[in-house]
Parts: sequence; structure tokens; C-alpha cells
Amino acid sequence: MSDAFDGIVGQPKVRDFLRATVASDRTIHAYLFTGPAGSNKTQAAFAFAQAILCPKGPQGPRGGLCGPCDICRKVARRTHPDVVYCAPEGAAGYLVGQVRDLISSVSMAPIQASRKVYIVDRADLLGVQAANAFLKTLEEPPDDVVIVLLARTAESVLPTIVSRCQVVPFRTIPQSEA
Repeated sequence: MSDAFDGIVGQPKVRDFLRATVASDRTIHAYLFTGPAGSNKTQAAFAFAQAILCPKGPQGPRGGLCGPCDICRKVARRTHPDVVYCAPEGAAGYLVGQVRDLISSVSMAPIQASRKVYIVDRADLLGVQAANAFLKTLEEPPDDVVIVLLARTAESVLPTIVSRCQVVPFRTIPQSEA
């Protein structure tokens, strides 16, 4: 039986880890997905969000990935209001104001689902000021929030950010699996 994680091509260990996390209902507050460009980190983050938000829950017939419910469809189309995708707005990375807006949004209750998921792309472009502004929120987000940071390497992200996340490494996808 297929689920949302099947679309994460070339990352069998990541798929297994995310499935197990959802099935055991042991999601934590922050994850750092690391890997090269093209390793399906963003797709994995949205699949993870779908699994977390599905109202069928981790004990449902497909481990929280029913597919046809309204929430699953909206997350798959990237239109769900409780799944927030952030990308750097500044030429050199995230702006402090952008991070402050994100922090303000995190403190608000979910709109349609029981939880909210924030996907922060290019977390390696969080400069020192922006990262420090984000640190407290990352350390102690509300109970109904999961934050997924995406970066090329853990070393490119400030150590204070990495230390507050579960690092999930993605590998380069071999041509034979692409």
C-alpha cells in the first residue's frame, strides 16, 4: 500500500525513519533535513507534514496518510494554511524582520488542523542575527508546532540551531535511482 512517503525517491532510510516517527506518534518539535540540492528534502518535508496533520492519525489504516481527506489533499497541493513554507527573502539570506514574522505566526493557533508545520528552506542562510531571533522559538515552540529546517549540511547551520533539532541526513541520489 503506497503512502505520501513513497514519493521520496532515493531516500529509503529517510522514508523508513519518517514512517516510524509518525507510526509511533513520537514527533518532536524540530527537525533539520540535510543533504545536497535535488535530494528531495522539500518533498519529504511536505510528506511529513501530511502525515502529521492527517486526521486519521498515526493509528489510522495507512499510518496517518489517508490521501483522500481534505487535509491530505491540501498539504499535497501545498495550499494548507497550517503548513507554512518559508524561503529567504534577502539577497544574502533571511531578513530579521522575516524571522520575526515567522515567530509571530508560530505563536498563533492552527487554523484547520490540530497542529502547524513550518518548513524553513535554506536554513543555512539564517544569519547570526536572524538565527538568534529564531532560537527561543526553535527551542520551545508551542506544543502544536513542528518545525522542519532544510539545509545542505549541518555544518552550514549555526551550532545553536543544530543542537535543538533532530538531524535527518539525506544522501545524493544515484543516477540509477533518479
